[in-house]
Amino acid sequence: MKFPFPLQQDVPLFLAPMAGVSEAPFRQIARSFGADVVVSEFISSVGVSLGIERVLAEMRFEEVERPIGIQLYGADAGTMARAAALVAELFRPDYLDINFGCPVKKVVRNNGGSGCLKDMGLVGQIIGAVRQETHLPVTVKIRSGWDEAQRDPVTIARRCQDAGAQALALHPRTRTQMYNGTANWDEIARVVAALDIPVIGNGDIRTAEDVLAMRRHTGCAGIMIARGSFGNPWIFSQARDLLSGRAMRAAPTAEERFAVALRHARLALRLQGDTRKTALEFRKHLGWYTKGLPGSAELRQRLFAIESMHEAEELFTAYLAEHTVAERAMVGAAA
Repeated sequence: MKFPFPLQQDVPLFLAPMAGVSEAPFRQIARSFGADVVVSEFISSVGVSLGIERVLAEMRFEEVERPIGIQLYGADAGTMARAAALVAELFRPDYLDINFGCPVKKVVRNNGGSGCLKDMGLVGQIIGAVRQETHLPVTVKIRSGWDEAQRDPVTIARRCQDAGAQALALHPRTRTQMYNGTANWDEIARVVAALDIPVIGNGDIRTAEDVLAMRRHTGCAGIMIARGSFGNPWIFSQARDLLSGRAMRAAPTAEERFAVALRHARLALRLQGDTRKTALEFRKHLGWYTKGLPGSAELRQRLFAIESMHEAEELFTAYLAEHTVAERAMVGAAA
């Protein structure tokens, strides 16, 4: 089974579509660390159809990000089709992805995202309408169902395939589970066995070892990494090492982490504007990059108070100087 867009790897690694995270700066960082495919944040089909500039801006990308998918959500087949046609014409991504998986209230309250899973007839109509209105490949992202009573990922996946989906990503939790409990990888394996199109596994990928484990457990054609990539883009290169049978490269040092964080920050300034707003919204990334480091709680507290990227750089420099002195003191004492 081949993906409907060209790829260099037999088992591609995807950066998942995540609101406020899968923006152009992080997509570029992820690609530089080995993500084979990136996907936009989920985009409102209504916003696209109305030509709202803020919504259109969320879909802009640079060539270095290819292959890239633009993900749309909505609960009206006609609106989704019009939005898909506009996206194909204006932005020319490598493929379009339909969001049937988002569990967030503001999306599902209008039956978008995983809310569509309560009406499989509507799911089929949306996929068919989007396929009809664009020449681009069309993929879908689903959950295992709306709730436990309607949990049936194989049937849902087959309906998506029959309607024209050319690849499918499954996050094996229900909408009512949100992100609680454990992702049921057995369900991914059953969907893989049932479909003729490529299936992408998603859910509970926190480490590079988890990528290899999911591949072995499910036989999925690709793996989609979401929260495991937060402040951790090297998960892609480490996972590629394991999938290729190589020894996994070492985790980055604090200095290497900070260098990537600052490169990410500079991309944000270039692509999103050198403003206080950009710095404030970037605080979460700075916090993720420091996770697990000695004294990280205090460092994060300071980072969450920054007003500019320059302040973050000063904090990183001070942290490295302080901990270098401490490490030398410990070596001297041991000697």
